[in-house]
Amino acid sequence: MKKCPCGLSQSYDDCCGRFHSGATAAPTAEALMRSRYSAFVKGNVPYLLRTWHPRTRPAQLDLDPSMKWTGLEILSATEGSAFHSTGTVTFRASFRGGSLHERSRFERVDGAWVYVEGEFLD
Repeated sequence: MKKCPCGLSQSYDDCCGRFHSGATAAPTAEALMRSRYSAFVKGNVPYLLRTWHPRTRPAQLDLDPSMKWTGLEILSATEGSAFHSTGTVTFRASFRGGSLHERSRFERVDGAWVYVEGEFLD
């Protein structure tokens, strides 16, 4: 079994793959963050755009095919559960040659979690 790129011990199909396929929606802001990281790893632009808040979503997204993501570390999460309408996730995403440290904001739109924007922390 190949682990999911998001770093959890489940297989991709049992973890982020079910969100990418549209079989179910991410239940928390952290789950959405993990699934979006996995979408970057897999180059799944349609999922990234679908889970981006309409207010901040770019018209298109061009991923660099040479970018090789190597790991995700969730540093903290606030709110973002089934009982919240907003949440933040602070994470470090590693790639070959460096890392990205960000605090991402999420909101619910029509009941589904979406990414709003991120703040780079270093």
